[in-house]
Amino acid sequence: MAGRAGTGILDTAAPAGTLLRQGAWAVNRVGLFLGILLIAQLFLTLLLYRQDSAGAGDTDNQALVSSGAYVIDELTVEDANGNSVVLRRTGNLWQLPDLAGLPADPEKVAKVLQQLTDEDPGWTVAHTLAARQRFQVADYHFRRKVSLASLGQTIGTVYLGTSPGFRKVHARNERSDGIYSLDLNLYDLPLEAGKWLEPRLLQVRAPVAITADGYSLQRRDGEWRLGTGKAPDPRELQALLDALRNLQVLGVASQEQQEATTRSEATLVLDITSLAGSRKLEFFRLGDDHFAASSEYPHLFRISAYDFDQLTGIDSLLLSGAQ
Repeated sequence: MAGRAGTGILDTAAPAGTLLRQGAWAVNRVGLFLGILLIAQLFLTLLLYRQDSAGAGDTDNQALVSSGAYVIDELTVEDANGNSVVLRRTGNLWQLPDLAGLPADPEKVAKVLQQLTDEDPGWTVAHTLAARQRFQVADYHFRRKVSLASLGQTIGTVYLGTSPGFRKVHARNERSDGIYSLDLNLYDLPLEAGKWLEPRLLQVRAPVAITADGYSLQRRDGEWRLGTGKAPDPRELQALLDALRNLQVLGVASQEQQEATTRSEATLVLDITSLAGSRKLEFFRLGDDHFAASSEYPHLFRISAYDFDQLTGIDSLLLSGAQ
């Protein structure tokens, strides 16, 4: 009985061990399969990423446009609808041909050129043909096309498209596939010439004589005097000088607005003599809009309500010391 029982035990134990070994082998095979699958997925992900990013070593620390020995003297900005603006360099001054050669904002131009010709754009974010259309940097589908020229020869063209984030824009040189993210905004590249204007165009830095309806001021021997020979109120005088020194141009008025001011009377007229020469400044209000005209330029300029109020708010009676 015992022998048979023992034999029975041995007979049933052997198949159980075999089953355990088979189960372990099955588990190992599943684990191996899953491991291989994971490695394949990682490899595929890496391959796709490398294809879309064009590799980490493709930048070579170069700018988006290499100007080489060329000096850029023309900048053209356009959109896909045919709107465009041209800026040309004469000496160290950037000018706007569409506005009779008025000076452009040098800091605005320098920012654009720095991002396109000086700064390393870093890693590419994509390089495929499909990405060009998705990011709107294709030669047939873009938001801005910026062309840089020297002596009449185009040395580089960049397409700007969608924004990947705050103060960022996708960009691509027309000669390469790499798409980058630049530290620019589309509003840094306006299509209206007036928005490129030098904002300090009308500022008066060193006046020596100021005449308005209600007061006359002259600077002699380092001191300001009224036409009567008396000293002006120092706070009103400083407010006037600060307003002239900080006057900002926002753009150019439309033709309709310019015509409207010719039929209206200026709120304030200032005849100013400075170290740079003499000029007349006239200030107008049309509804909620404010403008300034200078005898130096044929255009009417838009200014802020704040600058307008600072100048027209000078109390001539207080300035002149009248009771």
